Amino acid sequence: MIINALYSIFCSFLLCFLYLKTTSRSPLCLILRRTVNRLHSATSLNKLELPGQRLAKTCTTCLSAMEKKLAEYKCSTNEAIQLKLVRFPEDIEDESIMFNPEYSHQIFGDEEVAFGYKGLKILLYCSAGNLSTMFRVQYSSKVSDKFDLVQPDDVENKIHELIPAGFCCGTDDFISLLEKEVNFKPFGSIVHTYTVHNEEAGEDITYQIYKADMTCPGFREYHERLQTFLMWFIETASYIDVDDEKWDYFLVFEKYNKDGATLFATVGYMTVYNYYVYPDKTRPRVSQMLVLPPFQGEGHGAQLMETVHRYYVSAPNIFDITAEDPSENFVRLRDFVLVKLCQNLACFSPEKLVCGFSQEMVTEAQEKLKINKKHARRVYEILRLRATDMSDLEKSKAYRLDVKKRLVGPYKKNQREMTKMQQCLRPEELTNQMNQIDLNTQHEQLEESYQQLVEEYRRIVERLAQA
Repeated sequence: MIINALYSIFCSFLLCFLYLKTTSRSPLCLILRRTVNRLHSATSLNKLELPGQRLAKTCTTCLSAMEKKLAEYKCSTNEAIQLKLVRFPEDIEDESIMFNPEYSHQIFGDEEVAFGYKGLKILLYCSAGNLSTMFRVQYSSKVSDKFDLVQPDDVENKIHELIPAGFCCGTDDFISLLEKEVNFKPFGSIVHTYTVHNEEAGEDITYQIYKADMTCPGFREYHERLQTFLMWFIETASYIDVDDEKWDYFLVFEKYNKDGATLFATVGYMTVYNYYVYPDKTRPRVSQMLVLPPFQGEGHGAQLMETVHRYYVSAPNIFDITAEDPSENFVRLRDFVLVKLCQNLACFSPEKLVCGFSQEMVTEAQEKLKINKKHARRVYEILRLRATDMSDLEKSKAYRLDVKKRLVGPYKKNQREMTKMQQCLRPEELTNQMNQIDLNTQHEQLEESYQQLVEEYRRIVERLAQA
């Protein structure tokens, strides 16, 4: 018992010493807590509490209190980062134009947390056109001011690694950069101009879409600033190799007036890579597409996608137009644009839609609009839904069976695989596989997929009616 007591006292003093050399965030603290718990168990005798045990418990209590204190210095980086697109000097203090990122895990880790600050603000203000940047970090308290042995995250260095050189930190310097915006002009050549009515301003605002490449003077540096927004708004974003000449860049700008001069504000952009298709064709593939938050919900994404599609359709060497790992939002936008383009083709007339999906639709969509078979099928289903009276039970059933015939493909594949298994598996192995395939569940999943798809299609039909 004396040995246990001495061992307990020794370990407790060791615990206190190590505690002073580490932080509550360190994995070592977890090990120390486990040591304390084991120590309590090992030295417990007839429920008597030895001096070393009391000291160990005191240290554990201190650790818990320290953890609570340190937790106050954790900040969500999605909330701390404040982005602005600034046109006028007064915008610098205007909180109404500020917006936050959707993601910051690529910079601050999966938890999207910065440790070591209270009231953390990471200011990233960009001039509206050229995207000249002001970067500044503000906070009300830092952990190293209260705890000598705990260091905060190096927030500034993390942002420095993201944004290109040439940014400023002071308001006066940033205002000087704003004054140079009058000299900024879009890169490349105009491919489309359109207007959007602004209810608040009571006027139509003009937007222009440009096609650019890395040979345009100043575009490389501008693109370096523009692409940083991808990290904040696309979950799996990555930078492209701008030295590859097969990249095309499409940029959207808003025209606005300032002191009688016409200036341009960056709205969004798209990058497209031109893949080779044997023997003499090209397949443009959309890689990145982003409309900046202040402009979202105004139809710029549809305008950009339709413009890019029409641009490539006019080229004789284009095989078809695709997208790389499209998100659900991108697929919905593409559906809308492709249906809008296809609705006037003869092969998609109401009389032919009721007869089902045909090779004529595949061929005409491919030849006239560079749309592949998979996308043409979705266009057909949306247009047939628009042409079908779903209150008519017979017509509704015919449409449902037609769509489910496509959706059932993966389930039929499973059935074919099961047929192969029957020929090569032992009876007990086959039974295990059969138990994993519940036909009733498959039917329920098929019906659920159909209902979700029809709901998405209806939203596209409604949007078409408003276009």
